[in-house]
Amino acid sequence: MPSKTVIAKYSANGEEFELFVNSDLAYEYITGKRTDPLSVLEADDIFKDANKGERQSQEKIKKIFGTTDIKAVAEIILKKGNVPVTTEQRAKLLEEKKKQIISIIARNSIDPRTNAPHTVQRIETAMNEAKISVDPFQNANDQVDAIVKKLTIKLPIKFTTITIEVQISPQFANRCYGTLKQYGLKSEKWLGDGSLSVVVSFPAGLQIEFFDKINNLTAGTAITKIVDK
Repeated sequence: MPSKTVIAKYSANGEEFELFVNSDLAYEYITGKRTDPLSVLEADDIFKDANKGERQSQEKIKKIFGTTDIKAVAEIILKKGNVPVTTEQRAKLLEEKKKQIISIIARNSIDPRTNAPHTVQRIETAMNEAKISVDPFQNANDQVDAIVKKLTIKLPIKFTTITIEVQISPQFANRCYGTLKQYGLKSEKWLGDGSLSVVVSFPAGLQIEFFDKINNLTAGTAITKIVDK
């Protein structure tokens, strides 16, 4: 096998499922830069013990993965299994995954004491103070709940949505419509004078971003009212 070949491993029900993959291409796949799992494989076989060349049985592959299709199985192994990476690659993965998790928390949560969004910096600082570890290989969304439970020791967090009524004057209505749709239109009404009245609902952590965008688009003339938090 080429020098950049490593073994990606996945364990389930006491069984091992292994693939020979190119380490560089596998890294590109797990970081989202590459989309085809087949393109990272060095061999089109699923092994029980890759080092010994012992192939896994089709019956056990079918039982664990629900299919014997190599592409579908490779996707699961690469996304949920253990893929060897260099120290530098692991550090990059860890930093990227941490940023993703912080972004998810910041977008969807508020400080229940003030009903204001938490800043990215505040969340990152609290994570560092609480010594919260991040799994570089696990999906960011799948880690959020456990991390938030640990984080609340240092930082009160509440996941919620916010609903806002917005009135836009005729001269800015068309310009704002596309942006308002991006934030989840619950209702809209075009008034006789050409002005626009809408209700939008979105993750509460986005409220500062929303107000900034609408104020910029309307030169600060939009009328807004928070109706639900």
